[in-house]
Amino acid sequence: MRLSPIPSNFTLKDHVYDMLKGAITEMDIYRQGADLRLDERSLAEQLGISRTPLREAIARLERDGLVLVVPRKGVYVQQKSLTEILEMIVAWAALESMAARLATERASDGEIASLRKIAAKYNDGTLDTRISEYSDDNIRFHQRILEISKCALLKELADGLFLHMHAVRLRAMSEGDRVRRSVVDHAEIIEAIESRDPDEAERRVREHTMRLHEHVRRTWTKLELNRIAAAEAAS
Repeated sequence: MRLSPIPSNFTLKDHVYDMLKGAITEMDIYRQGADLRLDERSLAEQLGISRTPLREAIARLERDGLVLVVPRKGVYVQQKSLTEILEMIVAWAALESMAARLATERASDGEIASLRKIAAKYNDGTLDTRISEYSDDNIRFHQRILEISKCALLKELADGLFLHMHAVRLRAMSEGDRVRRSVVDHAEIIEAIESRDPDEAERRVREHTMRLHEHVRRTWTKLELNRIAAAEAAS
C-alpha cells in the first residue's frame, strides 16, 4: 500500500479514512499470495500522523467490512469468499445491464461517444504491453455506463460493490485471453448503445459480466482454500 502525507487543511479522521479506502481499492487483493496485512506503524509514518486518527479510520473500515482487526495479530484487508464474489458479480451484472438499457434512452450522443473514446485507446496493436493501463480503463468503462444511465441509485448500489469488483477484475484481467475478449465485448456494447437498442445493450453487458462469473467459478477454486488458510493463520 502506498500513501502520501495528509495536508493539514483537511478534516483529519475523514481524510485518513478516504485515503486508506482509496489505497485498499488499488491493491491487488485477490492475487495469489497477496499480502493483506496492514502495518499500522508504516501507515502512520507514510501519512505523517499519529496512531489515534489512523485507528479511528481502521475501525470505520472494519465496520464497512473492508478490513478485519485480529487482536494481537494485526489488521488485514478482507477478502470475500468465492461464493460471495460470484454473488457480487451477478449483482453487478444486473445493475450494469439495466444501466446500459437506460443509457440507450437517456445518454446524449456525446456521453455515449465517451465510451468509444475509452475503448479506442487500445486499437493500435499495443494492448499486450499495456495490460495495467487497460485494467484501469476497463473499470472506467464500466463506471461510465453507470454514470450515463443517469440513475443515481443504480450507481450508488454499484459503488457499494466497487472495491471488490475492481480487485476481481484486476486479477482476472491477467488470466487467459480475457483482455482481448474484453476489448471485443466492449466494442459490441458500444455499438448496441450507439444504436439505441435497449434490449441488445442490456444483453451484451449482462453476457459480458457473466463471462467473468464463469471464468471465476471455473478457475478460482484455489482462492477459497487460500482465504481459509490465511484466516486460520491470523486467528
